[in-house]
Order: sequence, then C-alpha cells, then structure tokens
Amino acid sequence: MELSGLAEAMGTGMMKKLIAPLGLGLALAISQPVFAQTTGSVSKSEQTSSATYTNEEVLAVGHQFFGKTTRGLAKAVEYVFQREGEPTAYIVGEEGAAAFIGGLRYGEGTIYYKDGTKQRIYWQGPSVGFDFGGNGSRSLVLVYNSTTPSDLYDRFAGVEGSAYMIGGVGVNFQRHDDVILAPIRTGVGARLGANVGYLKYSKRPNWNPF
Repeated sequence: MELSGLAEAMGTGMMKKLIAPLGLGLALAISQPVFAQTTGSVSKSEQTSSATYTNEEVLAVGHQFFGKTTRGLAKAVEYVFQREGEPTAYIVGEEGAAAFIGGLRYGEGTIYYKDGTKQRIYWQGPSVGFDFGGNGSRSLVLVYNSTTPSDLYDRFAGVEGSAYMIGGVGVNFQRHDDVILAPIRTGVGARLGANVGYLKYSKRPNWNPF
C-alpha cells in the first residue's frame, strides 16, 4: 500500500501521534553527546583558574601589605611569575635576621590558599657565606605546588644563583622536592648576600634554627 493510501486509512491524527515521538527521540540522541563534551571542557577550565592566584591578585596583596615602599614590587612579582607561573598559595609575615659570616633568620606569618584555607606558619634557619648585616622586615612568600600547609613543614634550601633585587625589593627561591617558595622582601629586608643555607617551616614557633 502506498504512503498516501496508508495515511488515508489511518487518518491524519494517528500519523502525527506516531511521528512526534520518533522526532523527539532523534533530537535527544543527536544533542546529548555535544552537551556532555561541552560540560566537561568548562569544568576543567574553571578548576584550573580557581586553584592559583593571578598576577593582579598578588600585586593587590603586596601593595596592601607593604604600603608605599613598593616601587619595585611589580617588577619583582613579574619576575617570579615569568619564572614559575601562578602560585597556589602565598604567605604574608614578618621576620628578623642578622649575619656576620654566619647568620640566623626567624619569621612568622599566615599562609593563604585559593580555596579559603589559611593557617599560621613559622620559619627559622641558618646561613653561612659572605653575608653581613641585620634587619627586620615584612615578607611576602609565593608558594608553588602546594595544596596544604603541611607541604611546607620541612627544610627549604636556597636555590643557587636565584637572588634578584630591584628598586629596594629582593627575591630569592627555595625548594624542597616539588614545592618552591619565592620570598619577596622590601627595604632593609632585602639582604641578599652570597650565602648558602635553608629555612625550616613549622606549624609552631621553634627557637632552634637547625
């Protein structure tokens, strides 16, 4: 029987009832894979951007923390970002240090993560080398490859040849396994001698630098 004859036999209303569900099912089958692929791509992008701090966010913290003594802060932060990228956390704190051939440094501050986690943290350590002077300073430390404060509870050695200073702002790099720290200090705190040593980070204050 031809389609025209079939339509006449069944009636126009009956044909519409059969065709409508088929059309709806076909539309869902075509659209579903595209929807799933798009959703996965957006989620991955949002997760990456929410796990690190941008250059603008770090500069805002630095200007608020250091006040007016930040002439070289933007260039120092730019240097760290070019070398290591966006940090997963940062520390703001204060420290005191002194050296005459051998030196000691003590500090304390708060570490902040992008997910809202924050915690007090302390550091202390020795250094030896051609490094003279004393200072008390504020310190902004950019933290890389860390998701929890416990990642920092160890000794971090200075990276050889990593000292950088511009406009009264000093930067050096420290490393332990995959975790990298970039302390940024201003004014008299930027005491960057040719020294070797380490800083030991801990959850509680400790007067023993070793």
